[in-house]
Amino acid sequence: MQKYRPEDLHGIHAIVYALFDADERLDRAAMRRQVQACLSCGVHGMAALGLATEVSKLTEAERRTVMDWVAEDTAGKVPLAFTIFGASVAEQTAQLRHAQQAGADWVILQPPTVGTFSAAEYIRFFGRVAQATTLPVAIQNAPAFLGRGLSADEVRELVEQQPNIRLIKGEGPVVEIAGLLERTAGRVSVFNGRGGLELVDNLRAGCRGMILAPDCIDYAVSAYEAWRSGDEAHAECQYREMLPAVVFVMQGVENLLCYGKRLFGARAGIAIHDRAPAQRATPAGVAMVERFAAALGALGEAR
Repeated sequence: MQKYRPEDLHGIHAIVYALFDADERLDRAAMRRQVQACLSCGVHGMAALGLATEVSKLTEAERRTVMDWVAEDTAGKVPLAFTIFGASVAEQTAQLRHAQQAGADWVILQPPTVGTFSAAEYIRFFGRVAQATTLPVAIQNAPAFLGRGLSADEVRELVEQQPNIRLIKGEGPVVEIAGLLERTAGRVSVFNGRGGLELVDNLRAGCRGMILAPDCIDYAVSAYEAWRSGDEAHAECQYREMLPAVVFVMQGVENLLCYGKRLFGARAGIAIHDRAPAQRATPAGVAMVERFAAALGALGEAR
């Protein structure tokens, strides 16, 4: 029996960065501190192995290790999701089975990492992977970042065919998310990302929440809780506080991994190291990180 049903999922979910040591190995202690910092901020869920986790730079064994670590450190305190990465049905199914064994409460399927195909092919692909689990399944629909995706009508066709596909992880502007919600007519719960851009308007449009890297996660949680309690003015205030930093880091995935990760590290007191190949920080970028970190304060400070 699932601990969390799809309809239970809501709020601000943190998707972890892959944190490396100076030798470019996954850093166990830093990864644990990251999860603990997110939980202390009151996140409503944890996630791993999406774009923020640099999943394409991790070996298959490392992806499984990250699942094990994040599951251990989350310890069932909040719902846990893993993004499933792979080039084939067999590869994704193997990752999915490990996610289920590790304790995932739901999984997020990415399009396969090879080629560009018709919508019908992606619908068949997702359907075959989804059939391999009893967990609630989400689709990451992020054509701007992944180079492939489904239209709102194609998403509707997919969820009509696969009853355990119950969620969508979007990465798009509010106007597109609103259209998706309208076309799917309540069949799926939608979470958006994009670092928290348009956070309050996403909630107005009907998003169940946001899945975000942790650099500004405390402000996002505060904004969501204010919205949930009916204090729209405070929700907007918290969003305005985080917005300049979000705009700075969300200028492409590599920029997020370079500067968003450093902003998180500066606020959480964690040293940041890159795994090559990587966008390298510049003096101007580091100075901006320092200014944003000073303005936002230490991660999780009362505000």
